Amino acid sequence: MAGKSSSKLVIYGAIGANIAIAIAKFVATYFTGSSAMLSEGIHSLVDSGNGFLLLYGLHQSLKPASLEFPFGRSKELYFWSLIVAVLVFSVGGGMSIYEGIEHLREPAPITDPTWNYWVLGLGILFEGTSFLIALREFNSSRGVVGFWTSLRRSKDPSVFAILMEDFAALIGLAIALLGVYFGHALNNPYLDGAASICIGLLLVCVAVFLIRETKGLLIGEGVDRDTLNDLQQIARQHDAVDQVRPPLTSYLGPEDVILALDVQFRRDLNAVEVEQAIDDLQDDIREKYPEFKRIFIEAKSLGQKHRATEISGSSQ
Repeated sequence: MAGKSSSKLVIYGAIGANIAIAIAKFVATYFTGSSAMLSEGIHSLVDSGNGFLLLYGLHQSLKPASLEFPFGRSKELYFWSLIVAVLVFSVGGGMSIYEGIEHLREPAPITDPTWNYWVLGLGILFEGTSFLIALREFNSSRGVVGFWTSLRRSKDPSVFAILMEDFAALIGLAIALLGVYFGHALNNPYLDGAASICIGLLLVCVAVFLIRETKGLLIGEGVDRDTLNDLQQIARQHDAVDQVRPPLTSYLGPEDVILALDVQFRRDLNAVEVEQAIDDLQDDIREKYPEFKRIFIEAKSLGQKHRATEISGSSQ
């Protein structure tokens, strides 16, 4: 539950920052006519909506298992994260690029950039705060693994999606600031439109990354190779185990992984001893990897098959 609470804190922080910044940006756009500022306003508005979608997905993923959904609904978070990525690509990136092109076709000089500077400064402050909250939560879970490696391996879109959106927002604000400043200083309105297009391309790149990451989780991505090797090592350390085949895993949610093991136990074990060995193996796996909420073991011994299935009570 602590992980879910932290994820919600990250999303709430992002929503609050984006709504405030979006309002300020649209006000500044009204007074200055800046294309880059309008693109940034659209960006913040999309990010706000995305936060609500992630919250909805997180809420849906916590629903208990039922006859209709025997493994629960943890993957709802991945579905809504994909919708978020599509919105970032189409609405955020597409609208920003379109607005930039329109501004290049019909450039309008910025008469007074003061509003823009104030809003961009506040935007950097709020987005920076939201980014630091998401970064702190992300760092607390990645341990000693490198930042980019951990980002690619992360299975919690409620954290890495917000982190990437906030990171893109900060870069976008910097691009908008440069576009407004040089566009006004050089009396070149084309720079403002160019900044808008750059912001749109930035959002498209972020969206492609999010789509790529979420796609794998939706279609059944498993744990990394190091974890698979460690699971086999845990099984082989048991005296009762003779052989173990490569484990089969799949993420149902950030903290909900299904594991299937095909284990060959020693032939001199009876059925009771096999059952005890299965219980011990499950306990050892969960002690190191508590995210394996469901462990299915097909045990072979004495020429017979003993299928042991254990579905633990969800901690969600």
